[in-house]
Amino acid sequence: MHTDRAHDHGPTDRAHDLRHHGDVEVRDDGAQLIDLAVNVRADTPPAWLRERIAGSLAGLAAYPDGRAARAAVAARHGLPVGRVLLTAGAAEAFVLLARALKVRQPVVVHPQFTEPEAALRDAGHSVDRVLLREADGFRLDPGAVPEDADLVVIGNPTNPTSVLHPAAAITQLARPGRTLVVDEAFMDAVPGEREALAERTDVPGLVVLRSLTKTWGLAGLRIGYVLAAPETISELERAQPLWPVSTPALAAAEACVEPHALAEAAHAAHRVAADRAHLVAGLTEFAPDGLRVMEPAEGPFVLVRVPNAVAVRRHLRDLGFAVRRGDTFPGLGGEWLRLAVRDRATVNRFLQALDQAVTLAGR
Repeated sequence: MHTDRAHDHGPTDRAHDLRHHGDVEVRDDGAQLIDLAVNVRADTPPAWLRERIAGSLAGLAAYPDGRAARAAVAARHGLPVGRVLLTAGAAEAFVLLARALKVRQPVVVHPQFTEPEAALRDAGHSVDRVLLREADGFRLDPGAVPEDADLVVIGNPTNPTSVLHPAAAITQLARPGRTLVVDEAFMDAVPGEREALAERTDVPGLVVLRSLTKTWGLAGLRIGYVLAAPETISELERAQPLWPVSTPALAAAEACVEPHALAEAAHAAHRVAADRAHLVAGLTEFAPDGLRVMEPAEGPFVLVRVPNAVAVRRHLRDLGFAVRRGDTFPGLGGEWLRLAVRDRATVNRFLQALDQAVTLAGR
């Protein structure tokens, strides 16, 4: 297995827009588009969760108290409270890691979510990249990560490739003196959360990030958390502003880790897997010349390579569908698109639109 290593000393990345995210695809021109660009589960948050959040508004006069939510998250993972830090979404956690930890040689494994690298750059770090290759299915080769790295960031399952790396491969990256950051923002969309490291306390330097915004449709509320050794949690907490998580977000965090919520999330993960299989089957059957679906896909999204992808994406917008461009991810180019998994009826309509868009782009 081969991987490429790239190094960049500059404060910006001219080749990739690290600050481009899927929400831009939907709101860019105000068009009413069917959203396959944003990886938030459709038809969320559910009514019971909206009610819990609304019920918290009566307490807005008081400063947020995160103790109950923090304890609930700890109990959900069977961890001591001292190993949990609540954050304003996983994005805040990347900023805290970049600012609070004293690192000299950070490495980000790409293609993956670009915010970790952007946060490191903003904090003044030079960032090494390990670029996983399409020919290898974008799978992790632990040996490709340089030994001198004292901070390694990897997603699992990885956005945008939808690759679920074996936990055993990721833990091979652990070293004394190295912080190993595993972004598990989409792990609750994997049936059984297989390959999860969230509850592991035996891996040196392990930091796991979780988000509650994807499965529960809470991107506008901003809630996530960090799981790590108590000393790491303390370092990150000192870098946080006072009261970083709002009272409604704390109410959501507590609600989303209750047994009935975990059962609902598990059911949703199986439904997403079935809907993803339908999407992949449709893409494979459709398969114009040059279209490739990256398999096996394990997240709530699918990465595809499409000829004339820029034109295809433009025609899809004209036909009422938004998809995520892939060229903003290091390691990918302009021929890649990421498709969020949706229900079968939406997928069927999308496949028809894709057929038209490919035909139009080929003219």
